Amino acid sequence: RSSYSCCYFVLPCCFFDFHGKYSRRQSKKTQYREYLDFVAQVGFVCGFQVEEDCLRIPSTKRVSLIGKKRTYPPTECALIDKQITQYINNRQTCAVVACDRRVGFNHKDHSDGVWEQAGSELRENETEIAGTTWMPGFQPREKVEQIRNCASLPRDFVDDVVLNVANLLLNATPQKSCSNTHAGNTNTWNQGESLSLKEVAEHLNKETLKRLKSECGGLQTLLKNNHQVFEVLNGRVHIRDWRKEKPSRKTKPEVKRRFSAEAFKTRLCWFFIHHPDGCSLPSESCPYAHGTEELR
Repeated sequence: RSSYSCCYFVLPCCFFDFHGKYSRRQSKKTQYREYLDFVAQVGFVCGFQVEEDCLRIPSTKRVSLIGKKRTYPPTECALIDKQITQYINNRQTCAVVACDRRVGFNHKDHSDGVWEQAGSELRENETEIAGTTWMPGFQPREKVEQIRNCASLPRDFVDDVVLNVANLLLNATPQKSCSNTHAGNTNTWNQGESLSLKEVAEHLNKETLKRLKSECGGLQTLLKNNHQVFEVLNGRVHIRDWRKEKPSRKTKPEVKRRFSAEAFKTRLCWFFIHHPDGCSLPSESCPYAHGTEELR
């Protein structure tokens, strides 16, 4: 719609309409096929000869739609633009009707006639809308999308929170005894206690919580990101005991296993450095480095 010389390529993925999630209308097709047909229909309405191609990419959604040629001469641009405006308004009204009247309709009531009748209610304003904006109320994303998954937080800040939470769990109750059978003796290793996310948050200072709340997921996301130290299950935080981790089911050739074991030692073991009892695993079994001399 930007200009007559515009061409386009689109790789449909998530099922969205102009104003929200795409509502299915045909049960005989798969959701993916129906959505591809809808995106192709948008291209046809906009006056393109729509072509379909399948990309050679490792994805289940790899069908692309391409518009390189127009179906009308440049002199009909104004007429086609009015047609596009009507189509957008009809789709917008369909979304409103589907939301407001869903309780009163069964599946058969959602016929094309209903959509056309609903769309006719906005046709009086089409000329005015076409002259002002393409789609009233549409808010595009910012050009630079803010990262809000705790990944952009300073490393020092993350390390402090991890250490504080770990100490909180270790000191919450008297030491739990876990026999270190892997080391060949009966030494105990303190796994600490489990606490709810709410209980953990109550022990953090207000400034830390305020900083975490600005991130999507907040405290829970930060703890899950630190998979080496913590395990978050059903809203409760535990210190991870690597002796209880199940080995991978995938069997690898001996040579590959040897190389992958060497490649694991790319990070220092948090427990070896910070835990009062050290790491629960011996150096040869731990996937993390017990000292800088083991780093690969």
